[in-house]
Amino acid sequence: MEWLSAENVVAVGTALLGIVASGVMVWYERRVPRRKRIGYRVQMDNPIGDDVRSGRANRRLGLFDEVPGMSDATLVLLRIENDGSQSIADNDYTGRELHGLTAVFTDRTIRGVSVTQPVGTDHLMDHFTPAAGLGYDGNTLRIPRVPLNPRDHFKLLVLLSGGDVGCPIRLIGGIRDGEVHPNRSATPDDKAPLFSRASRLITIMLTVCVVTLAAIVVLRDDSPPPIGCARGALTVTGSTAFAPVVEEVAKKYARDCEGAQVTVDPHGSTAGVRELEATGLAAKNGSPAVVALSDGPKPSDMPQLRENRIAVSVFAIVVNNGVRLKNLSTADVRRLYRGEITNWKQLGGPDLAVHLVSRDANSGTRQVFQRRVLKRGEIANSSVDCVHKDDPTAPVIRCELDSTEQVLTQVAELPGAIGYSELTLASGAKGLHTLDLDGHPPSVDAIEHGTSDYPYREIEYAYTYGRPPADSLASSFLTYLSRGNGQDVIRTHGHIPCWTPEGLKLCA
Repeated sequence: MEWLSAENVVAVGTALLGIVASGVMVWYERRVPRRKRIGYRVQMDNPIGDDVRSGRANRRLGLFDEVPGMSDATLVLLRIENDGSQSIADNDYTGRELHGLTAVFTDRTIRGVSVTQPVGTDHLMDHFTPAAGLGYDGNTLRIPRVPLNPRDHFKLLVLLSGGDVGCPIRLIGGIRDGEVHPNRSATPDDKAPLFSRASRLITIMLTVCVVTLAAIVVLRDDSPPPIGCARGALTVTGSTAFAPVVEEVAKKYARDCEGAQVTVDPHGSTAGVRELEATGLAAKNGSPAVVALSDGPKPSDMPQLRENRIAVSVFAIVVNNGVRLKNLSTADVRRLYRGEITNWKQLGGPDLAVHLVSRDANSGTRQVFQRRVLKRGEIANSSVDCVHKDDPTAPVIRCELDSTEQVLTQVAELPGAIGYSELTLASGAKGLHTLDLDGHPPSVDAIEHGTSDYPYREIEYAYTYGRPPADSLASSFLTYLSRGNGQDVIRTHGHIPCWTPEGLKLCA
């Protein structure tokens, strides 16, 4: 199902996570923090005498030295606050004693206490009286039942002696429907935290959700799939020269159209066309799922095959780099392929024997060469390995190979060799170079802009057996190849798409 794509699943899952996180935040803020809570923390614990046992001597001469037992004095600032969301009344303290809370300073003795409170809470001072339970004895400080509104706090500055700074300090007591706990928050004095830890965590979670959704929107590929995508299997056969184009287009189509499988199986233009005809004759249900690419028009004895003009392909004559010629006349090329030129020195080249490296009879590249350049067929084959002459009566060595790649490889390795190829493949090969014909270079740009009469070119045809159904994979793929994204691939491989303003004139 379309809506069950990976992008949609991630998007929906992220949105649901955000909704759940919001619900958890509302529940947490309404339920958990509603408990009554008194938090405390030590804001200062410093030595003020000349005792150096702690390694932090802070001498105050003339002040503590005169008082017995105060040489190891320390000052502790203890902050006590209501960090819940409900007010705490004096009857919320659960202890049976008169006071509400007890602070215990381990291993130290209390010498004096001072109470401070922030501005605007002067009413709290009325509770810090001995009658209300304020007092100390040894290491224990009794704190009255002070009512606190949410975020109210007070501080106790306690003078102590004995023990070291850092000795444990505990606040003991109970709150009805609540708790007394150490408060380790790092909020500044007299400022309540803007968000609780849980709120911060949930905010981060929601932020991650939003960023993830934004990334999905930005990074996903919004380019629409080709119009008329079709499912199924299709075989594309025929031209080996045009095969690199079809192979790349087939991969793109399979990526854009889910459920389509396009197999490219080139065997040469003539072989591909005849295979299509045989498959169509054997088919019982109309047009088979086969497309044949051909370098040039089909034979006239196949009326059932329907043509689609795809591109203009440009071909080139190639010679081994040892033949340092750059241009040949059409007449000289015809003399070479009639066997009248047996050594390159006859054309002003090096003293090297001519080796004609041709394609087999099924090749569309060969048929275009014969039709457009030679104006006749080639002479008979005289060699199997392209090196040795098997027919002693033959005027020149000539061999036939099955593919364009084989021709290029042989020409590059064999001194004096000449052959022909699709232009882009020839331009990327090493050990050989292309020839101009009658002074015209094999240039796609020049042909496209109408400034060249270079003859070795032909229309690339795609044939189907009859007219395939409009919703078939064959019909959809041909539309994609000739008029859709396939046009960019055609141009990248050095061909001229027929369905462009320039291509329409050339393909007419």
